[in-house]
Amino acid sequence: MKSLCALGVFASLGFFVNLQPAFPQSPPSALSLQSSPTKVTFLGVHFLTASKGWVVGAGGTVLHTDDGGASWKSNPRRTNALLTAVTFADAMHGWILGQNGTVLHTVDGGKQWIPQDSGTNGTLYAADFLTTDHGWVVGSRGVILHTEDGGESWADQVSGTTADLFGVHFLNEKRGWAVGALGVILATTDGGKSWGLQSTNNPATFFDIVFTDNVSGWAVGTQGAIFQTLNGGEVWVDHTRPCGSPCIKPADLVNIQFLNSLVGRIVGERGTILETQDAGFTWQEIEPLNSETLYAQSFPDLSHGFAVGDHGTIIHFETASPRP
Repeated sequence: MKSLCALGVFASLGFFVNLQPAFPQSPPSALSLQSSPTKVTFLGVHFLTASKGWVVGAGGTVLHTDDGGASWKSNPRRTNALLTAVTFADAMHGWILGQNGTVLHTVDGGKQWIPQDSGTNGTLYAADFLTTDHGWVVGSRGVILHTEDGGESWADQVSGTTADLFGVHFLNEKRGWAVGALGVILATTDGGKSWGLQSTNNPATFFDIVFTDNVSGWAVGTQGAIFQTLNGGEVWVDHTRPCGSPCIKPADLVNIQFLNSLVGRIVGERGTILETQDAGFTWQEIEPLNSETLYAQSFPDLSHGFAVGDHGTIIHFETASPRP
């Protein structure tokens, strides 16, 4: 069964102090636990709409729902490998990643998942597809793969690192970032033909990265690490909260997403959920439903979202409209 350490993930986050909000705020998301047909660990989730979504995890588990998580059905098992991520480029074309270089591809909205040859036997952790043809995958030992034909063929890009890479994000066909162990943040301006290191002066393992525009980005990782850039990564500013007294080990932060330039969420260890509605000027910690680590999240719209994690955990988010 997949645990936090299997991802290379461990650590945590303290309490966030909320300053006077600078933007219209809505109440914190209301959380509810959904009934899961299995207790395996889930590492990936993707919802195309508030009703239709997929979850993947340990033992080759692939689940899908057509009713917003009220019920889940199992897809035929194509592998027993640990599955780490699921993503869709549109309603029909999607990919699942996992151990042993596993890549599964669908062209019919998830009815069938067909193996693709990634050319690697390492674990693949994250993917970002700009179109149904054009995408990148990152994984263990610094692997970065690029495809221009929907995964029919994969080209190995030279990352310049042997650190495990856990997150990748591209703004367009030229400009992208990847993050991983040992404080690694990589950036490219030529579609991955060349990658260069960006400095944080911090040894944290980064699990995820997201940019809301050409200059504004966030990276999250171990020991509650939160780093922000306002100049495309030339400088990364440490926004990790102080440990406090007595010092309680902060939770690892595993996944970050922004729904637009203002609204973002972070999930991680011990059920940690953080929300911002003011572009990260403040982060609010939401009371967790349980202590299960959350590894992935998906928000098909501003009102609905889902997060998944250990022991079959599936959490549904419902968010009210912002109030003036």
